Amino acid sequence: MDCKGRGLIAQDPCDVCKGSGRARSSRTMQVRIPAGVSDGQRIRLRGKGAPGERGGPAGDLYVVVHVDAHPVFGRKGDNLTVTVPVSFTEAALGGEIKVPTLGGPPVTLKLPAGTPAGRTMRARGKGAVRKDGTRGDLLVTVEVAVPAELGDKAREALEAYREATADEDPRAELFQAAKGA
Repeated sequence: MDCKGRGLIAQDPCDVCKGSGRARSSRTMQVRIPAGVSDGQRIRLRGKGAPGERGGPAGDLYVVVHVDAHPVFGRKGDNLTVTVPVSFTEAALGGEIKVPTLGGPPVTLKLPAGTPAGRTMRARGKGAVRKDGTRGDLLVTVEVAVPAELGDKAREALEAYREATADEDPRAELFQAAKGA
């Protein structure tokens, strides 16, 4: 058995510590996790680690935080993200949409006319809590919801829209760029 630099070797080591003077144990602790903590962040608990050698002070315990994914919100740094479905008419004509927030009342955002799918808007101060108590932003990405089935009136309205915009080709610029490349 090696003395590990202590200059002492146990003549009759016990079964628990095998002569090291230390034994492994586990215990449950209450740990305060601050708001806004990030996935993988470490929290240091001073003096809660392994006991020091020869009566020295206990070391520190580090708790690594793993944040579970939220079913609605994502996270980018201090900002929260959410994807909100809007109807074709809301995207084309514009309007106001209600957006859920984490732990607070919904916010109302103004959707400009002609909003494309994938556009991201910002609700300032509605994101994750920072260490200083302020909040990041809520980044709202618009997703145009396409109905799987249409009623007769809706189908007629869309057929009329298709006829009214028959001369417009949304892919014309794409093909023009492909020819020039």
